[in-house]
Amino acid sequence: MEMRDIDDLPKNAANYMALTPLWFLERAATVHPDRKAVVHASRTYTWFQTYRRCCCLASALSRRSVGVGSTVAIIAPNVPALYEAHFGIPMSGAVLNTVNIRLNASTIAFLLGHSKSAVVFVDQEFFTLAEDALKIMKEKSQGNFKHPLLIVIADESCDPKALRYALGKGAIEYEKFLESGDPEFAWKPPQDEWQSIALGYTSGTTASPKGVVLHHRGAYLMSLSNPLIWGMTEGAVYLWTLPMFHCNGWCFTWSLAALCGTNICLRQVTAKGVYSAIAKYGVTHFCGAPVVLNTIVNAPPEDTILPLPHVVRVMTAGAAPPPAVLSAMSQKGFRVTHTYGLSETYGPSTVCAWKPEWDSLPPETQARLNSRQGVRYIGLEGLDVISTKTGQPVPADGKTIGEIVMRGNVVMKGYLKNPKVNEETFANGWFHSGDLGVKHSDGYIEIKDRSKDIIISGGENISSVEVENSMYLHAAILEASVVARADERWGESPCAFVTLKPGVDKSDEQRLAEDIMKFCRSKMPAYWVPKSVVFGPLPKTATGKIQKHVLRAKAKELGPVKLSKL
Repeated sequence: MEMRDIDDLPKNAANYMALTPLWFLERAATVHPDRKAVVHASRTYTWFQTYRRCCCLASALSRRSVGVGSTVAIIAPNVPALYEAHFGIPMSGAVLNTVNIRLNASTIAFLLGHSKSAVVFVDQEFFTLAEDALKIMKEKSQGNFKHPLLIVIADESCDPKALRYALGKGAIEYEKFLESGDPEFAWKPPQDEWQSIALGYTSGTTASPKGVVLHHRGAYLMSLSNPLIWGMTEGAVYLWTLPMFHCNGWCFTWSLAALCGTNICLRQVTAKGVYSAIAKYGVTHFCGAPVVLNTIVNAPPEDTILPLPHVVRVMTAGAAPPPAVLSAMSQKGFRVTHTYGLSETYGPSTVCAWKPEWDSLPPETQARLNSRQGVRYIGLEGLDVISTKTGQPVPADGKTIGEIVMRGNVVMKGYLKNPKVNEETFANGWFHSGDLGVKHSDGYIEIKDRSKDIIISGGENISSVEVENSMYLHAAILEASVVARADERWGESPCAFVTLKPGVDKSDEQRLAEDIMKFCRSKMPAYWVPKSVVFGPLPKTATGKIQKHVLRAKAKELGPVKLSKL
């Protein structure tokens, strides 16, 4: 029987528009035109100026036939141009592809090729990285390489030689590019909120990175969910410790425009930089992986400004924060909100929602409760832990392990050009996170393991398989297996277990370990390089498979990689 509404009133141009976070910027420029929007070193832009700059960016791209169906990449740390890209690029109709600056040239070459990026914006410090990536693309293209438009972003805090080099190579300077656009540009919002706004690549945790496609609707909902979950209010002063290239800065790029807040850019994250910004700009909020929190609590006294001039709210995600770190942050006057999510869910999409009754509990208990991944965000409709065998929800006993699954409007459209993986990821109407966890009696979830041997170091995902694949290229290595080892600085870091080839001189293991690490540095991003190497035969099953659980136990026995005293 057909279900009918009480009316047959149609959608029309007056009562229905596609949801998009782009309107937040136009509103901020109207409501608070003179309020500081973006601050970076000696440069400050108001919301009015930021809106006009984003219109110029959209216009300049449009004049070069970049629009709906195009992808535009940007390789930059937290600088104003990366913030502007979150509005200006989608205002042209194009899709924003923020690239992780910590990746190596071959990985970036893959991303730029796979995404068919028509334009590449690159910060001057990373120009040679982009250049190397484009060289690799050209070599692999067999004569049909179309060089993307290359735009270099200048930064007065960097060595001017890098900028001169880039300009000498024919790159257009970012400010000059903006000048070629119209500040009155009549940009058009998307016709359909399902239209893609951003493309972000997972951290290569499988054979090659997967391109996560996000839509305007999800970006809109997540950028409004964030402040509600966190209690952020109008005019918040937000410090960019979290890279904007990580899931579009967990959508806070757009949230800050909705709140007419102030973005404080931090090119490099140091404890001193964080404390200084709190004192100088009145920072109220910042986000970061547990490694950032660890840096802040372990900072030498000369780098800190304590007691804090006011309460500072911190959101952490990327790995489960150690209770000891949460406890130390609280003692210093920071209020930590623990969230969990993935690139595929627009960043954090669950929160360990604090309960007033926890206030009277001992600090250790509070920290333990707060280290759980929690409950679903306001913008997420479904969250559960299901049995990997039956697909049914696990009992809420805090013991039975299952896979964490989500569904709702803040789940990605899918992976770009990857139908087979999309089918598996969205099986039975759920997004399958690949993370294993339990459900407690209060309904809060907690991660217990990562299902694909992912190592999370400083909030970055590292695929053990990819590290192993590179290690096997070393002349002395017969077998290699990489697992996570606790690390005082990074939370976790790769630990390599290695069997050497017969005939290799094993007398100086220290020298061999250093040689292997040096070899790895030439083959992979620096944060993937094993921080420890253990020699000996690898434990195997009857069928010859390496027993990673045994190696994980061995890595645990080794204890954490110590914080360098240097």
